[in-house]
Amino acid sequence: MRYLTRMTAASLWLVCAVGMAAIPDDPLESPQWDSMVAKHLGEDAEIVFDDRVRVLSAGYAEDAMETPVMVEAPDLPDVESVVVFADLNPITKILEYYPERAAPTLSFRFKIQQATPVRAAMRTADGVWHVGGMWIEAAGGGCTAPSVAAGSPIWESRLGEISGKAWARGPERERLRFRVVHPMDTGLAAGIPVFHITDVTLATPAGETLARLKPFEPVSENPVISVNLRYRGPVALSGRDNNGNRFAATLPAPAAP
Repeated sequence: MRYLTRMTAASLWLVCAVGMAAIPDDPLESPQWDSMVAKHLGEDAEIVFDDRVRVLSAGYAEDAMETPVMVEAPDLPDVESVVVFADLNPITKILEYYPERAAPTLSFRFKIQQATPVRAAMRTADGVWHVGGMWIEAAGGGCTAPSVAAGSPIWESRLGEISGKAWARGPERERLRFRVVHPMDTGLAAGIPVFHITDVTLATPAGETLARLKPFEPVSENPVISVNLRYRGPVALSGRDNNGNRFAATLPAPAAP
């Protein structure tokens, strides 16, 4: 019986070991890399570090509440989803992006708490995660500071206000930049509950989805996000936040180049 028990335990270990993909060594040498894989990509995920996936930002965050970053992989085909995360932030996931009729390129601003690797992981149609990233130095405090809106008596009247502009990039291409008025509170500032946008959908006026985003708490207040669409024309933008508030607007087509 003891022999069978030992065999069973060994067999289970072998099954688990075979079922788990090897985690590649982290070129950024983050102490949290293995936990980031488990949390955001999955322990059985196939992962490769890929120079085609680029995270572009200044090496130092001058404003911890508004750190600009761009992620892109123009030469990586068949990208189905993008996850952006910061290993050492108290809330690590920054956003998810699903570029259905868009390029795997977007830019935005986020809150940074301390020096941290910031990464973009892009999953292609074959299920492989392609990862790129960089270290950003920071004095810190961005995630635990209250939003400007938290101290303003008029922000509620503008909640969900949308503005945007598009630029033509070819017959069936446009670059779209949009802004949504929202405090994007992380819940980490004393006395201020978490309050953030959870979903944004970009679609044609006929309802065909162009791209979807899931912003998380670290995205900066009044988020400004830019995407490259494989489409040219008016864009219907809709979204909601974690309190059930909904917002929508139609952004005009770009002018002819």
